[in-house]
Amino acid sequence: MKFIDYHFEPSLQEGLDAMRFENTTPIQEQAIPIILENRDLIAVAQTGTGKTAAFLLPILNKLATSHNHHTDTLIIVPTRELALQIDHAVQGFAYFTGASSLAIYGGGDGASFENEKRALTQGANIIIATPGRLMSHLNMGYVKFNHIKHFIIDEADKMLDMGFIDDIAKIASFLPAKKQTLLFSATMPPAFRKLGEKLLVNPVQVSIAISKPAAGVTQTAYMVYNAQKNELIKHILSQKEHSSVLIFSSTKQHVKTLNRELQRAGMKAKAIHSDLEQLEREEVLRDFRAKNIQIIVATDILSRGIDIEDISLVINYDVPNDAEDYIHRIGRTARASSTGEAITFINDLDQQKFHKIETLIGKELDKLTVPAQLGESPLYNPNKKPKSPFVKRNFSRKR
Repeated sequence: MKFIDYHFEPSLQEGLDAMRFENTTPIQEQAIPIILENRDLIAVAQTGTGKTAAFLLPILNKLATSHNHHTDTLIIVPTRELALQIDHAVQGFAYFTGASSLAIYGGGDGASFENEKRALTQGANIIIATPGRLMSHLNMGYVKFNHIKHFIIDEADKMLDMGFIDDIAKIASFLPAKKQTLLFSATMPPAFRKLGEKLLVNPVQVSIAISKPAAGVTQTAYMVYNAQKNELIKHILSQKEHSSVLIFSSTKQHVKTLNRELQRAGMKAKAIHSDLEQLEREEVLRDFRAKNIQIIVATDILSRGIDIEDISLVINYDVPNDAEDYIHRIGRTARASSTGEAITFINDLDQQKFHKIETLIGKELDKLTVPAQLGESPLYNPNKKPKSPFVKRNFSRKR
């Protein structure tokens, strides 16, 4: 289906034409008519399938006809990166409509807080906020959401994982009873269903490829010892030219160490982790988009909320603790019907975790052979119980 078939307002369609948006994705094709009908919606679709446009376009179309100067739409997201991504999308789609938006998230200075307060009291059309920062404003008593018509929760499963469920319920209590509520998520855990029952009224449910990686992702894995990982990454990157590479690790210490090694090897790499200020993270992402750097080494802070179309390779430095996080990590590549590659390193302790991932995605992935110069590697046996990482030492002395 084509976007032009929805007969959006001319100002919105002009923005889509300028951005060369022509054909819809499956989630857009199913969700947009439901949202235009003002029905509540639970939409489940994997990362990279176009969920943001699926909810923004019908909302912006309504705004283009209403000429509303109040805050009409509240979008709650788990991370500042995702808030900024959605805000940038609004600016692109709404360029000719005159709709206003603001991203509200923690980590800024006093000036940014005042700017957020101004938008919340004077009325930006669309507010995109992280729960903690929005609660800080709501607790001060000056925020009035009397005119909210649309309440959207994006990445709802991640929100639950991060412990924001109580904040979401509290935020909902500040909103009018009569409104359209939309829940978007990549997975459907039981707690997600309970949240939907509390917040939505007779919702329509749409599911697109639950918990499956995008079809364009080539997925492989290596059995490795931890000491081999950095050299293996350098070997992989030396074998083939990649336009943009994301490397995910579960710890910021590994991120910092690997980033230093890649830089010493002459590679254009930078790191993103929780120790960086927001402005520093944004600078790294700008350099990445501008191709000033080729590689980002990151913690899971970037597994959601980065919208870069041509990432050709994602490397999992270690197996994610949650099988669902694997979907989000590798969802950074093969976006918008493109193709990409995802490689995961499995050490001897992570085999059972990786087996859960293979069960989730419904197939066993090829295990590639570590280059001979790196030495022997572990054998893959997902039924083997991992040994304790702690080595028993015998401190007894001979007499």
